Amino acid sequence: MESSEKFIASVGKLIDSPNIELYLLVVLLLFTLWFIRSTVKYYFGQKRKLKQMHRFAKEGDLEAQRHLAKRYQKGDILPKSCERAAYWYQKAAFSGDDEAKGFLEKFLENKRKKC
Repeated sequence: MESSEKFIASVGKLIDSPNIELYLLVVLLLFTLWFIRSTVKYYFGQKRKLKQMHRFAKEGDLEAQRHLAKRYQKGDILPKSCERAAYWYQKAAFSGDDEAKGFLEKFLENKRKKC
């Protein structure tokens, strides 16, 4: 009980401190730095995954080809590109992926509207 009471007392002293703005500014700065670091780490992680997915798709991995086509179609992390989406759907369909054949048929039917 004494340690929790000491902690509460120290927090109370901190809040009553004339430098509370400085403490809040430091906390805000630390949070901002953490957020920027996490965002950059996430971005480079996604970029690395996409490079690997491109490599696997070029090597003939059907699942990678289909996922890459979906990402191009939706504009998910990659820039939206109907032509590239159709290319990867076609590669997967020609390699024997039945699911990609269905996506390619739907894609070509709806191409005039939007991809």
